[in-house]
Amino acid sequence: MKYSFLIFDIDGTLIDTEKTGVLSLQETIEVMMGKTLPYEEVYKFFGIPSHKVASLLNCPQEEEFASIWEHKFIEKRYLMKAFDGVETLLQTLSDASLKLGVVTSRSRFELDSDPVFAAMAHRFDIAIGAEDSKRHKPDPDPVFEYIKRASALYGVDIELDKCLYIGDTMHDFKCANAAGVDFALADWRSRGLQGIPAQYRFSNCQELIKILDIN
Repeated sequence: MKYSFLIFDIDGTLIDTEKTGVLSLQETIEVMMGKTLPYEEVYKFFGIPSHKVASLLNCPQEEEFASIWEHKFIEKRYLMKAFDGVETLLQTLSDASLKLGVVTSRSRFELDSDPVFAAMAHRFDIAIGAEDSKRHKPDPDPVFEYIKRASALYGVDIELDKCLYIGDTMHDFKCANAAGVDFALADWRSRGLQGIPAQYRFSNCQELIKILDIN
């Protein structure tokens, strides 16, 4: 196998949070900015930290924006579920002695309070959240922080070409690319590459297993 360390995004990669994230952001924009944006336009901000979304939308009240979005996200958490086959996939990867970690734009609170992620959290030795790096995706800092912690935990100097970042957005790709690690695009809805120059793309768990060359 080419890769020994697999780094996963969560939202849109392991857990189907698209409707939860986009609908809650739509409502937040309505409250904070008094306008309604179409679903596909709001989707472009999916996976970006809330304070950065506020800045991109030219909303100066970043803390209030983030607080309202977090509240509405929790209200719609009932829409969330793991993508088909993910739990079995993680078992297969663990059985193949691959080291699994998470790099997410979620806050620690959002990470720890999610019952869907809680069911799979034991599969990951390291979880990097929004508070764990000074800069966030698309900057490489979260991946660098993962590599630093993983090197200390496993007692090895981790080579970048042994790492694969698995995510679903351009921000995920840019983060991986800037860090110097390969990227696999989780395309569960078969939207295609959407302009993301990923090294790999998969639409189901078996395709990812094939990419990883796990027998």
